[in-house]
Amino acid sequence: MQANYITYKETNAFSSAVLDYIGGKEQLKAFYKYSPDLSGFAEAISNRQFNGDRNVLADTLKRQYEPIQKSSLVEQNINLLTDSKTFTITTGHQLNIFTGPLYFIYKIVTAINLATELKQKFPEYNFVPVYWMATEDHDFEEINHVKVEDKRLTWNKEASGATGRLDTKDLEEVLTAYKGYLGISENGMDFSKMVDHAYSNNQKLSDATRELVDALFGRFGLLCVDADDAALKKQFAAIIHQDITQENSFNHISKSDTALEQLGYKPQVNPREINFFYMADQLRERIVKEDGIFKVMNSEIQFTPDALQKEVSDFPERFSPNVVMRPLYQEVILPNLAYIGGGAEVTYWLQLKANFDHYGVDFPVLLLRNSALVIDKRSVDRMQILGISHKNIFSDTETLKVDWIKAHVNLQLTLDDEERAIRATFDQIKLNAYKIDKTLSQSAEGAKIKALKLITNLEKKMLRAEKRKHETSLSQIENLKEKLFPTGVLQERVLNIAPMFVLYGDDFIDSLIKTFKPLDHQFTVLFA
Repeated sequence: MQANYITYKETNAFSSAVLDYIGGKEQLKAFYKYSPDLSGFAEAISNRQFNGDRNVLADTLKRQYEPIQKSSLVEQNINLLTDSKTFTITTGHQLNIFTGPLYFIYKIVTAINLATELKQKFPEYNFVPVYWMATEDHDFEEINHVKVEDKRLTWNKEASGATGRLDTKDLEEVLTAYKGYLGISENGMDFSKMVDHAYSNNQKLSDATRELVDALFGRFGLLCVDADDAALKKQFAAIIHQDITQENSFNHISKSDTALEQLGYKPQVNPREINFFYMADQLRERIVKEDGIFKVMNSEIQFTPDALQKEVSDFPERFSPNVVMRPLYQEVILPNLAYIGGGAEVTYWLQLKANFDHYGVDFPVLLLRNSALVIDKRSVDRMQILGISHKNIFSDTETLKVDWIKAHVNLQLTLDDEERAIRATFDQIKLNAYKIDKTLSQSAEGAKIKALKLITNLEKKMLRAEKRKHETSLSQIENLKEKLFPTGVLQERVLNIAPMFVLYGDDFIDSLIKTFKPLDHQFTVLFA
């Protein structure tokens, strides 16, 4: 695949907060620690003070990977974690079935490529790419479906509790449908075997996801971390208890939210007074404080302050951080240097730095993941015929139609010259009328506005009439936009890897590895 690059601003798909962050806007610098460039990484490497237990982390990963025939590079990276000169490069995502939308894949490739680039720039250190599995998330409706072409496949199931603990035994129907889409081509069969083995040979969704992700990315040394683990949570226990009882995260993040709002940015997440859930099998419910007692919502479970302290100490794995505390947990247990996220994640991480500072936990380099638009050969050919470039394809459909009409029709469809003439004529009339009677100038202004409105309406009618003459080309523009921007959003937010793998096989991921440039802060357009 051939790659072209455009700025994120040119896509019209990213928030001002994201654009200002990657642009290094001064007013945001109080909300992060390091710039997302090589100088920022050099500083982060020099300052990183990791107090977590590297041996516990490595041993946990060895245990989690036992069922998998892992690659030599995965095994090497697990062992490297015990070395004080090793850092992780982390991205994270929910356990979407069959990997979910394409940006799941793009996050991981960004992490792999960043780790590779940093090793080249800082050869005396090791950099290990990590996929943080959001195994404790309980929003099943966000992960239970996948879009392949124009079909939505859904895992219909009564689910509760942490999604990583869900039993996959009733996934067979949607698994069969997904494999059916993959077909009988060589590429389709190869991917079908990966998917089938992952979901048919693992009872828990977390284990199935790990195996599938490893099948796709194990050759690059990617590590999948499941932090729903007692040994890992034990290192976080002191912060768990302190934050539940003192509500520190609520106070610090709320102040940051106010400051961001005053700068014109909308916060992505809202902290609660208590930002932890209580978790057991098929249970993950918020903890609230009522009359000095800590209660687990929608259950009979409750704790006095002393009982809470004992529960956290004895069973830290039962306490699950929410979206604002999960990043802190991540940085406590991983020797992490960078977190890679999408636009919304970058924005909510900016809300968190004050809380990191309070707990004395290093804030990582924050990096926007790579994004991409894959344009298949048929669409490339259609774009060439229509005269649409890889840049203006990001314009809305109506703009593309108008631009096409204006570029391909010899008739004059704009009345700009006439509008200027009318303005000049009425301005002169207004001046003459003012000399006769001051009140007449208002009438002249009103007449000018009416005349300009008539000109505008006539121009629109001329354009609509010309559009009717070129329905075929304009319909092709509509179809092209719908294919490349399904439901009107970036392709990566809707489509799954399935059609890409069927068409291109391993070459698809290899092309991403070849073309994604994490530190260039540009949007990738791939031509098949």
